[in-house]
Amino acid sequence: MHNESTSAPMNFELLGRSSSTEARIGKLTTAHSVIETPVFMPVGTLACVKSLTSRDLEDLGAKIILNNAYHLMLRPGAEEVKRYGGLQKFMAYNGSILTDSGGFQVFSLEGLRKVTDEGVKFQSHIDGTYHDLTPESLVQVQENLGSDIAMVLDECPSGGAERDVVQKSMARTTAWAKRCIDARNRPETAWFGIVQGGIFEDLRHEHAQAICGLPFDGYAIGGVSVGEKPEDIERIVRHTAPLLPQERPRYLMGVGTPADLVRGVAAGVDMFDCVMPTRNARNGQLFTHTGKINIKNAHFRDQEVPLDAACTCYTCQTFTRAYLRHLFVNRELTFYRLATIHNLHFYLELMREMRQAIAEDSFNEKEFLSHIGE
Repeated sequence: MHNESTSAPMNFELLGRSSSTEARIGKLTTAHSVIETPVFMPVGTLACVKSLTSRDLEDLGAKIILNNAYHLMLRPGAEEVKRYGGLQKFMAYNGSILTDSGGFQVFSLEGLRKVTDEGVKFQSHIDGTYHDLTPESLVQVQENLGSDIAMVLDECPSGGAERDVVQKSMARTTAWAKRCIDARNRPETAWFGIVQGGIFEDLRHEHAQAICGLPFDGYAIGGVSVGEKPEDIERIVRHTAPLLPQERPRYLMGVGTPADLVRGVAAGVDMFDCVMPTRNARNGQLFTHTGKINIKNAHFRDQEVPLDAACTCYTCQTFTRAYLRHLFVNRELTFYRLATIHNLHFYLELMREMRQAIAEDSFNEKEFLSHIGE
Protein backbone atom coordinates (compact mmCIF):
# COMPACT_ATOMS: atom_id res chain seq x y z
CA MET A 1 0.00 0.00 0.00
CA HIS A 2 1.02 3.60 -0.46
CA ASN A 3 3.14 5.05 2.33
CA GLU A 4 2.12 8.59 3.24
CA SER A 5 4.97 11.11 3.22
CA THR A 6 5.28 14.27 5.27
CA SER A 7 6.33 16.18 2.15
CA ALA A 8 5.02 15.97 -1.39
CA PRO A 9 7.33 14.41 -4.01
CA MET A 10 6.64 17.34 -6.30
CA ASN A 11 5.28 20.85 -5.98
CA PHE A 12 3.51 22.82 -8.70
CA GLU A 13 2.83 26.53 -8.41
CA LEU A 14 0.72 28.35 -10.98
CA LEU A 15 2.31 31.77 -11.51
CA GLY A 16 0.21 33.45 -14.18
CA ARG A 17 -2.20 33.15 -17.08
CA SER A 18 -2.74 34.71 -20.48
CA SER A 19 -5.79 36.97 -20.58
CA SER A 20 -6.60 36.03 -24.18
CA THR A 21 -5.96 32.26 -24.21
CA GLU A 22 -5.76 29.31 -21.79
CA ALA A 23 -1.94 29.62 -21.74
CA ARG A 24 -0.32 29.60 -18.28
CA ILE A 25 3.08 29.71 -16.62
CA GLY A 26 4.13 27.82 -13.53
CA LYS A 27 6.96 26.39 -11.47
CA LEU A 28 7.37 22.65 -11.01
CA THR A 29 9.75 21.61 -8.23
CA THR A 30 11.14 18.11 -7.64
CA ALA A 31 14.03 16.86 -5.53
CA HIS A 32 16.36 17.38 -8.49
CA SER A 33 15.38 20.64 -10.18
CA VAL A 34 13.09 23.63 -10.44
CA ILE A 35 11.31 23.58 -13.80
CA GLU A 36 9.64 26.57 -15.40
CA THR A 37 6.49 25.63 -17.30
CA PRO A 38 5.35 25.29 -20.00
CA VAL A 39 8.29 22.99 -20.65
CA PHE A 40 9.49 20.64 -23.37
CA MET A 41 11.13 17.43 -22.17
CA PRO A 42 13.81 15.92 -24.48
CA VAL A 43 13.32 12.19 -24.94
CA GLY A 44 16.10 9.95 -23.66
CA THR A 45 14.47 6.56 -24.11
CA LEU A 46 17.32 4.40 -22.82
CA ALA A 47 18.68 6.86 -20.22
CA CYS A 48 20.37 8.77 -23.03
CA VAL A 49 19.25 11.52 -25.38
CA LYS A 50 20.78 10.09 -28.54
CA SER A 51 24.18 11.62 -29.46
CA LEU A 52 24.25 13.96 -26.43
CA THR A 53 25.90 13.80 -23.01
CA SER A 54 24.26 14.87 -19.77
CA ARG A 55 26.48 17.96 -19.83
CA ASP A 56 25.08 18.84 -23.26
CA LEU A 57 21.58 18.65 -21.78
CA GLU A 58 22.53 20.88 -18.89
CA ASP A 59 24.20 23.38 -21.25
CA LEU A 60 20.95 23.46 -23.25
CA GLY A 61 19.03 24.23 -20.07
CA ALA A 62 17.04 20.99 -20.05
CA LYS A 63 15.82 20.75 -16.44
CA ILE A 64 13.75 17.62 -17.08
CA ILE A 65 13.96 14.77 -19.59
CA LEU A 66 11.92 11.66 -20.35
CA ASN A 67 13.14 8.05 -20.04
CA ASN A 68 11.11 5.00 -21.02
CA ALA A 69 10.33 2.39 -18.36
CA TYR A 70 9.49 -0.35 -20.90
CA HIS A 71 12.86 -0.13 -22.64
CA LEU A 72 14.85 0.23 -19.42
CA MET A 73 12.98 -2.70 -17.89
CA LEU A 74 14.24 -4.90 -20.73
CA ARG A 75 17.80 -3.55 -20.66
CA PRO A 76 19.73 -3.00 -18.50
CA GLY A 77 16.85 -3.86 -16.12
CA ALA A 78 15.23 -1.76 -13.43
CA GLU A 79 16.98 -3.68 -10.66
CA GLU A 80 20.33 -2.90 -12.27
CA VAL A 81 19.51 0.81 -12.39
CA LYS A 82 18.49 0.70 -8.74
CA ARG A 83 21.83 -0.91 -7.90
CA TYR A 84 23.58 2.00 -9.61
CA GLY A 85 21.63 4.43 -7.39
CA GLY A 86 18.81 5.39 -9.76
CA LEU A 87 18.59 7.01 -13.16
CA GLN A 88 20.25 10.32 -12.27
CA LYS A 89 23.39 8.63 -10.96
CA PHE A 90 23.35 6.04 -13.74
CA MET A 91 23.42 8.68 -16.49
CA ALA A 92 25.15 11.44 -14.47
CA TYR A 93 22.30 13.88 -15.04
CA ASN A 94 21.45 16.49 -12.40
CA GLY A 95 17.95 17.37 -13.60
CA SER A 96 14.57 15.72 -13.11
CA ILE A 97 13.46 12.57 -14.92
CA LEU A 98 9.96 11.54 -15.96
CA THR A 99 9.51 7.89 -16.88
CA ASP A 100 6.85 6.97 -19.41
CA SER A 101 5.19 3.66 -18.60
CA GLY A 102 5.91 2.20 -22.01
CA GLY A 103 2.24 1.45 -22.52
CA PHE A 104 2.36 2.95 -26.01
CA GLN A 105 5.37 0.79 -26.93
CA VAL A 106 3.70 -2.35 -25.59
CA PHE A 107 0.45 -1.70 -27.44
CA SER A 108 2.34 -1.04 -30.66
CA LEU A 109 3.73 -4.60 -30.54
CA GLU A 110 0.96 -5.89 -32.77
CA GLY A 111 0.91 -9.67 -32.68
CA LEU A 112 3.47 -9.79 -29.85
CA ARG A 113 1.19 -8.96 -26.93
CA LYS A 114 -2.04 -10.02 -25.27
CA VAL A 115 -4.06 -7.59 -23.17
CA THR A 116 -6.38 -8.66 -20.35
CA ASP A 117 -7.89 -6.87 -17.39
CA GLU A 118 -4.96 -8.14 -15.33
CA GLY A 119 -2.31 -6.54 -17.54
CA VAL A 120 -0.29 -7.21 -20.67
CA LYS A 121 1.72 -10.27 -21.66
CA PHE A 122 4.17 -9.33 -24.36
CA GLN A 123 7.12 -10.69 -26.27
CA SER A 124 10.32 -8.68 -26.09
CA HIS A 125 11.27 -6.99 -29.34
CA ILE A 126 14.91 -7.62 -28.36
CA ASP A 127 15.20 -11.35 -27.70
CA GLY A 128 11.68 -12.78 -27.99
CA THR A 129 11.34 -13.57 -24.27
CA TYR A 130 7.89 -13.23 -22.69
CA HIS A 131 7.08 -10.72 -19.95
CA ASP A 132 4.05 -9.81 -17.88
CA LEU A 133 3.38 -6.12 -17.27
CA THR A 134 0.75 -5.22 -14.70
CA PRO A 135 -0.03 -1.92 -12.97
CA GLU A 136 1.68 -3.28 -9.87
CA SER A 137 4.82 -4.55 -11.63
CA LEU A 138 5.13 -1.27 -13.51
CA VAL A 139 5.04 0.65 -10.22
CA GLN A 140 7.88 -1.55 -8.96
CA VAL A 141 9.87 -0.98 -12.16
CA GLN A 142 9.56 2.80 -11.99
CA GLU A 143 10.26 2.95 -8.26
CA ASN A 144 13.42 0.93 -8.89
CA LEU A 145 14.39 3.38 -11.64
CA GLY A 146 14.00 6.19 -9.11
CA SER A 147 12.27 8.65 -11.43
CA ASP A 148 10.93 11.94 -10.11
CA ILE A 149 7.66 11.60 -12.05
CA ALA A 150 6.15 8.31 -13.22
CA MET A 151 3.25 7.53 -15.53
CA VAL A 152 0.63 4.91 -14.77
CA LEU A 153 0.01 1.98 -17.09
CA ASP A 154 -2.76 2.83 -19.53
CA GLU A 155 -4.32 1.20 -22.57
CA CYS A 156 -3.71 3.31 -25.65
CA PRO A 157 -6.07 2.52 -28.53
CA SER A 158 -5.12 3.49 -32.07
CA GLY A 159 -6.19 6.83 -33.46
CA GLY A 160 -8.89 5.31 -35.63
CA ALA A 161 -10.40 3.11 -32.91
CA GLU A 162 -14.18 2.79 -32.81
CA ARG A 163 -16.16 4.27 -29.95
CA ASP A 164 -16.81 0.96 -28.18
CA VAL A 165 -13.11 0.05 -28.30
CA VAL A 166 -12.21 3.45 -26.83
CA GLN A 167 -14.78 3.03 -24.05
CA LYS A 168 -13.34 -0.36 -23.09
CA SER A 169 -9.81 1.07 -22.98
CA MET A 170 -11.02 3.93 -20.79
CA ALA A 171 -12.55 1.53 -18.26
CA ARG A 172 -9.39 -0.59 -18.21
CA THR A 173 -7.16 2.49 -17.87
CA THR A 174 -9.22 3.73 -14.91
CA ALA A 175 -9.05 0.35 -13.17
CA TRP A 176 -5.30 0.14 -13.76
CA ALA A 177 -4.82 3.70 -12.45
CA LYS A 178 -6.50 2.76 -9.16
CA ARG A 179 -4.26 -0.29 -8.85
CA CYS A 180 -1.17 1.85 -9.48
CA ILE A 181 -2.20 4.17 -6.64
CA ASP A 182 -2.61 1.24 -4.26
CA ALA A 183 0.76 -0.29 -5.25
CA ARG A 184 2.96 2.74 -4.55
CA ASN A 185 5.67 2.45 -1.93
CA ARG A 186 8.24 5.14 -2.81
CA PRO A 187 7.05 8.54 -1.53
CA GLU A 188 9.74 10.39 -3.53
CA THR A 189 8.00 9.55 -6.82
CA ALA A 190 5.16 11.71 -8.14
CA TRP A 191 2.53 9.88 -10.20
CA PHE A 192 0.48 11.17 -13.13
CA GLY A 193 -2.86 9.76 -14.28
CA ILE A 194 -3.65 9.55 -18.00
CA VAL A 195 -6.88 10.65 -19.69
CA GLN A 196 -7.97 8.63 -22.72
CA GLY A 197 -11.09 8.95 -24.86
CA GLY A 198 -9.91 8.92 -28.46
CA ILE A 199 -11.29 11.61 -30.75
CA PHE A 200 -14.64 11.69 -28.92
CA GLU A 201 -15.09 14.87 -26.90
CA ASP A 202 -17.80 13.46 -24.65
CA LEU A 203 -15.63 10.44 -23.81
CA ARG A 204 -12.68 12.72 -23.05
CA HIS A 205 -14.93 14.63 -20.65
CA GLU A 206 -16.14 11.43 -19.05
CA HIS A 207 -12.67 10.00 -18.61
CA ALA A 208 -11.22 13.29 -17.34
CA GLN A 209 -13.80 13.24 -14.56
CA ALA A 210 -12.89 9.67 -13.65
CA ILE A 211 -9.09 10.10 -13.69
CA CYS A 212 -9.07 13.56 -12.13
CA GLY A 213 -11.13 12.17 -9.27
CA LEU A 214 -8.10 10.06 -8.30
CA PRO A 215 -5.30 11.47 -6.10
CA PHE A 216 -2.55 11.98 -8.66
CA ASP A 217 0.16 14.65 -8.58
CA GLY A 218 -0.48 15.58 -12.21
CA TYR A 219 -2.63 14.61 -15.16
CA ALA A 220 -1.81 13.76 -18.76
CA ILE A 221 -3.63 13.74 -22.07
CA GLY A 222 -2.84 10.38 -23.67
CA GLY A 223 -3.93 8.67 -26.85
CA VAL A 224 -3.15 11.55 -29.19
CA SER A 225 -0.61 11.54 -32.01
CA VAL A 226 -1.31 7.83 -32.54
CA GLY A 227 -2.69 8.10 -36.04
CA GLU A 228 -5.35 10.82 -35.83
CA LYS A 229 -5.68 13.68 -38.29
CA PRO A 230 -3.84 16.85 -37.16
CA GLU A 231 -7.12 18.74 -36.85
CA ASP A 232 -8.49 16.04 -34.54
CA ILE A 233 -5.40 16.25 -32.33
CA GLU A 234 -5.77 20.01 -32.02
CA ARG A 235 -9.51 19.77 -31.33
CA ILE A 236 -9.11 17.12 -28.63
CA VAL A 237 -6.24 18.94 -26.91
CA ARG A 238 -8.15 22.24 -26.82
CA HIS A 239 -11.18 20.40 -25.46
CA THR A 240 -9.41 18.26 -22.88
CA ALA A 241 -6.73 20.49 -21.32
CA PRO A 242 -9.19 22.85 -19.58
CA LEU A 243 -10.95 19.81 -18.08
CA LEU A 244 -7.84 18.97 -16.04
CA PRO A 245 -7.33 20.48 -12.57
CA GLN A 246 -6.02 24.05 -12.58
CA GLU A 247 -3.73 23.43 -9.61
CA ARG A 248 -1.94 20.39 -11.11
CA PRO A 249 0.50 20.17 -14.04
CA ARG A 250 -1.02 19.13 -17.37
CA TYR A 251 1.05 16.94 -19.66
CA LEU A 252 0.39 16.30 -23.37
CA MET A 253 2.11 13.02 -24.21
CA GLY A 254 4.15 12.53 -27.38
CA VAL A 255 3.22 15.77 -29.19
CA GLY A 256 4.86 17.07 -31.36
CA THR A 257 5.85 19.71 -33.94
CA PRO A 258 6.77 23.29 -32.95
CA ALA A 259 3.28 24.32 -34.09
CA ASP A 260 1.77 21.59 -31.87
CA LEU A 261 3.64 23.07 -28.90
CA VAL A 262 2.32 26.55 -29.60
CA ARG A 263 -1.24 25.30 -29.92
CA GLY A 264 -0.87 23.11 -26.84
CA VAL A 265 0.40 26.02 -24.77
CA ALA A 266 -2.52 28.13 -25.99
CA ALA A 267 -4.84 25.34 -24.81
CA GLY A 268 -3.36 25.37 -21.29
CA VAL A 269 -0.84 22.49 -21.43
CA ASP A 270 2.23 22.68 -19.16
CA MET A 271 4.44 19.76 -20.22
CA PHE A 272 5.37 18.24 -23.57
CA ASP A 273 7.64 15.54 -24.98
CA CYS A 274 8.32 14.22 -28.45
CA VAL A 275 11.07 12.33 -30.29
CA MET A 276 10.66 14.65 -33.29
CA PRO A 277 13.49 17.15 -32.64
CA THR A 278 16.06 14.43 -31.94
CA ARG A 279 14.92 11.86 -34.51
CA ASN A 280 14.50 14.45 -37.26
CA ALA A 281 17.94 15.85 -36.46
CA ARG A 282 19.55 12.47 -37.13
CA ASN A 283 17.67 12.29 -40.43
CA GLY A 284 18.91 15.70 -41.54
CA GLN A 285 15.68 17.65 -40.96
CA LEU A 286 16.36 20.82 -38.99
CA PHE A 287 13.96 23.40 -37.56
CA THR A 288 14.57 27.08 -38.26
CA HIS A 289 12.69 30.33 -37.82
CA THR A 290 11.78 30.20 -41.50
CA GLY A 291 10.60 26.60 -41.48
CA LYS A 292 12.09 23.11 -41.72
CA ILE A 293 15.06 22.39 -43.97
CA ASN A 294 16.57 19.12 -45.22
CA ILE A 295 20.31 19.64 -44.98
CA LYS A 296 21.07 16.93 -47.56
CA ASN A 297 19.69 19.12 -50.36
CA ALA A 298 22.45 20.01 -52.83
CA HIS A 299 21.88 23.77 -52.71
CA PHE A 300 23.21 23.90 -49.15
CA ARG A 301 26.64 22.75 -50.38
CA ASP A 302 27.80 26.32 -51.08
CA GLN A 303 25.99 28.15 -48.29
CA GLU A 304 28.67 29.60 -46.01
CA VAL A 305 26.07 30.95 -43.59
CA PRO A 306 24.69 29.71 -40.26
CA LEU A 307 21.97 27.10 -40.25
CA ASP A 308 19.59 29.64 -38.67
CA ALA A 309 20.73 33.27 -38.43
CA ALA A 310 18.27 33.89 -35.59
CA CYS A 311 19.57 30.98 -33.47
CA THR A 312 22.11 31.30 -30.64
CA CYS A 313 22.95 27.60 -30.23
CA TYR A 314 26.53 26.30 -30.44
CA THR A 315 25.91 24.75 -33.85
CA CYS A 316 24.61 27.94 -35.45
CA GLN A 317 27.21 30.14 -33.78
CA THR A 318 30.09 27.95 -34.98
CA PHE A 319 29.34 26.07 -38.22
CA THR A 320 27.91 26.75 -41.66
CA ARG A 321 25.17 25.03 -43.62
CA ALA A 322 27.82 23.85 -46.09
CA TYR A 323 29.82 22.16 -43.34
CA LEU A 324 26.77 20.55 -41.78
CA ARG A 325 25.70 19.19 -45.15
CA HIS A 326 29.23 17.84 -45.68
CA LEU A 327 29.04 16.00 -42.34
CA PHE A 328 25.58 14.61 -43.07
CA VAL A 329 26.21 13.26 -46.57
CA ASN A 330 29.42 11.60 -45.30
CA ARG A 331 27.61 10.14 -42.30
CA GLU A 332 30.04 11.71 -39.86
CA LEU A 333 28.90 11.04 -36.28
CA THR A 334 29.61 14.66 -35.33
CA PHE A 335 26.63 15.70 -37.43
CA TYR A 336 24.16 13.90 -35.17
CA ARG A 337 25.39 15.74 -32.10
CA LEU A 338 25.44 19.17 -33.77
CA ALA A 339 22.02 18.70 -35.37
CA THR A 340 20.48 17.42 -32.12
CA ILE A 341 21.90 20.35 -30.16
CA HIS A 342 20.33 22.74 -32.66
CA ASN A 343 16.89 21.14 -32.82
CA LEU A 344 16.59 20.84 -29.04
CA HIS A 345 17.80 24.40 -28.59
CA PHE A 346 15.12 25.50 -31.06
CA TYR A 347 12.41 23.70 -29.07
CA LEU A 348 13.63 24.84 -25.65
CA GLU A 349 14.05 28.44 -26.80
CA LEU A 350 10.54 28.40 -28.25
CA MET A 351 9.23 27.34 -24.85
CA ARG A 352 11.25 30.07 -23.11
CA GLU A 353 9.90 32.72 -25.47
CA MET A 354 6.34 31.54 -24.87
CA ARG A 355 6.85 31.60 -21.08
CA GLN A 356 8.13 35.15 -21.33
CA ALA A 357 5.20 36.24 -23.49
CA ILE A 358 2.68 34.70 -21.07
CA ALA A 359 4.40 36.45 -18.15
CA GLU A 360 4.10 39.75 -19.99
CA ASP A 361 0.53 38.90 -21.08
CA SER A 362 1.56 39.34 -24.70
CA PHE A 363 1.19 35.72 -25.81
CA ASN A 364 -0.23 35.60 -29.32
CA GLU A 365 -0.73 32.15 -30.84
CA LYS A 366 -0.79 33.33 -34.45
CA GLU A 367 2.38 35.39 -34.03
CA PHE A 368 4.29 32.45 -32.60
CA LEU A 369 3.11 30.20 -35.42
CA SER A 370 4.32 32.75 -37.97
CA HIS A 371 7.71 33.03 -36.23
CA ILE A 372 8.41 29.31 -36.64
CA GLY A 373 7.51 29.16 -40.30
CA GLU A 374 4.10 27.50 -39.81
